[in-house]
Amino acid sequence: MKKFIEKIVLRNNTCRIPKIVIHVQASFNNTIVTVTDIRGKLVSWSSAGASGFRGTRKGTPYAAQVAAFNAICTLVDQQQGIKIKLAEVIIKGPGLGRDATLRAVSRNSILLSFVRDVTPMPHNGCRPPKKRRV
Repeated sequence: MKKFIEKIVLRNNTCRIPKIVIHVQASFNNTIVTVTDIRGKLVSWSSAGASGFRGTRKGTPYAAQVAAFNAICTLVDQQQGIKIKLAEVIIKGPGLGRDATLRAVSRNSILLSFVRDVTPMPHNGCRPPKKRRV
């Protein structure tokens, strides 16, 4: 009985999050959507694999859209119906889910303050392997 009471107390002390940061990692094989607050504390997350897609379908734009929708819906459920006003989107990776994730976020009536692309680009890269001798 004591454990049940602690869970109720924790749910009542959930803080309201007025502004969120949505991190999108879009690879060719999967798309991972992570929702954090301004300080970087994890609030909710979802991925194409966690949304029920398997194999090559995880890399599709539709799977990325469903993953973003699931991450935001769990956040709205935690906020008990209070709408989130502002969001920052940070996109990383070359995958197909980049644009689909942005569309899914904007459909949920969330204002985007800015969208930042932080895809790592090599300036010169690693040294190539030695030339093959046959």
